[in-house]
Amino acid sequence: MSHQYRKSPAAVDALSPEQYQVTQENGTELPFTGEHCNNHEPGIYVDIVSGEPLFASVNKFDSGSGWPSFTQPINADSLVERRDRSHFMDRVEVRSAHADSHLGHVFPDGPAEAGGLRYCINSASLRFIHRDDLEAQGYGQYLGLFTKDTSEQHHSVGEEKS
Repeated sequence: MSHQYRKSPAAVDALSPEQYQVTQENGTELPFTGEHCNNHEPGIYVDIVSGEPLFASVNKFDSGSGWPSFTQPINADSLVERRDRSHFMDRVEVRSAHADSHLGHVFPDGPAEAGGLRYCINSASLRFIHRDDLEAQGYGQYLGLFTKDTSEQHHSVGEEKS
């Protein structure tokens, strides 16, 4: 069954001031302050506005940057990348595809062995769903990300195995 992820006025109204500032006004939380920065539990991170699955803990790493960092999204189609020239920098902004939430930025300085990308994401744009709660919260199709066969963890969910 396909789920429709979207931005709704009710979801936006439910955001905290910081979540609103980050997701709706392209803000950035202070480094090392986000609730997910030091989360090492197994699970997935979804868009705080739409619930759209974005990142998995199996692709999270400690970049030392002060924000949750991931080597890749669960599904590349869940993200939109835009050139960002704000703050006198030339960066690539990352937004959620369905809710158009500002998430953070992607940089080419991630672990080389994992593709070389670092998705630097604001905790305020994410909601964490623990692996043990995935089924109950309607994300059971992502349980396969947490199998013992780590050779499959780099594939997007739904990607054909060869």
